[in-house]
Amino acid sequence: MDVDKTIKELSQNEKKVLLTLKKLNGKGSPEDILKNGDFNQEVEVMNASSWLQSKKLVSIEEHIKTVYSLGKEGKRFLEKGLPEKRALKLIYEKKGKTILKDLAVSLEKNEIPIAIGWLKKNDWANIRKDKETFLEITEKGKKALIEESDDEKTLQLLKENDNIEIGKNKINSLLSRKNVIKEKDIITSTILLTENGKKALEKGFEIKDEISQVTSSIIKNNEWKSNIIRPYDINAFAPAVYGGKPHPLVDLISKIRQIFLEMGFQEIQGDFVESCFWNMDVLFIPQDHPAREMQDTLYCKTPSKIKIEEKQLLNEIAKVHENGGTTSSTGWGYEFSRIEGERALLRTHTTVNTIRYLYNNPKPPSKVFSIGRVFRKENIDATHLPEFYQIEGIVHEKDTNFRQLIGVLKEFYKRIGFEKIRFRPGYFPYTEPSMEVEVFWNDEWMELGGSGIFRPEVTEPIGVENPVLAWGLGLERLAMLKFGVTDIRSLYISDLEWLRKKSLI
Repeated sequence: MDVDKTIKELSQNEKKVLLTLKKLNGKGSPEDILKNGDFNQEVEVMNASSWLQSKKLVSIEEHIKTVYSLGKEGKRFLEKGLPEKRALKLIYEKKGKTILKDLAVSLEKNEIPIAIGWLKKNDWANIRKDKETFLEITEKGKKALIEESDDEKTLQLLKENDNIEIGKNKINSLLSRKNVIKEKDIITSTILLTENGKKALEKGFEIKDEISQVTSSIIKNNEWKSNIIRPYDINAFAPAVYGGKPHPLVDLISKIRQIFLEMGFQEIQGDFVESCFWNMDVLFIPQDHPAREMQDTLYCKTPSKIKIEEKQLLNEIAKVHENGGTTSSTGWGYEFSRIEGERALLRTHTTVNTIRYLYNNPKPPSKVFSIGRVFRKENIDATHLPEFYQIEGIVHEKDTNFRQLIGVLKEFYKRIGFEKIRFRPGYFPYTEPSMEVEVFWNDEWMELGGSGIFRPEVTEPIGVENPVLAWGLGLERLAMLKFGVTDIRSLYISDLEWLRKKSLI
């Protein structure tokens, strides 16, 4: 280390910190340095110390200490007394024995079980049952009436001293009570002189006025000629600067949208709240299908039902479900419920947008897609969310076929960035034939979406005479592969470091 060069590059505040540390025998907290040095604010001390640490003239040690203060319930207990103490006083006033119901005189309803628990745990009262439940004070309980308990002493201590350190053995019982004690971790710092810092002090330096930032005014007025300009170290540490940019998911959605538009597709949208009729019945999903159960689908309380205005279509769909209607299908063989069809729900897929579009535009050609949120009653874990995005697309053309579907999907996934793509047979309620799309990623095959040709039971009742190619995939699953994320929840947690460092697609 070139000590002379380093000293020349020190700022005034850096020199002040070093001189103050020398006065403090080589170490001190930011508060100590602020108090003993020529500083106005603690932030000046910390900024200068951070730069000195990067120059290896000081080291900064951080310590975490846990402090405690009174919570809402703790303040109330100080004012009214602990529930068990109030209960104990009532039992004593009732000549040492009282029925459980009498506790309501001194305690609120939610405090009674708390008081009983602590009376029993501290052996302050015995609980007996005859025709009614009795509480009887013990000798230990009588003694506790005239003594201040450890919990009461701790509450009083916290009242007099906010945010203080207390041994765990003294605070544990109060921490087990809800909202009585607030716990907080505080980080404290100690700044220490290094050997290099001591060498710089041995060399000696003066604190002089100097120019640390050259401005146009300094140049115009020739101030730079008569003043010292502090040297710049172009290799010195500098904090990274992160500009604003879209969230990675927003960026991915934009890319997917652009790909579809470049491939000649048109974007469509729909509502979050739909009827069972449009969300499931029109797609030939039977009304007793497990996906319709409350544990899988989120039904709405307000509105609880949505009236079906398309009466003719409703009758057609009912026939398709019952016996196949005018299609070659035999249907599901049950009596279709129009009441079930009117139930309101949060859409479980974006295919509902597609089927509505085809109903309103039954004549080919059309190529449409949608990217939207869907909702299912899922438990949140590393691979599932109750709310997520689905990407949907269809091609409706005369004489379209399965080979064309494979070609469209290959082109789409290739533009997303997957080179190796394969297809295998699959099953979905409203497409036949059906297939699943897999991509080769990180040395393994990953399933990314389903696809197929809409069944005649889906297309014929809405007036569509030609085959309709359809596919769908989850945005989050695709994002996890692209971003190297193993927990789906990470995509929605505001991890600033990940968001800043994540490059745009």
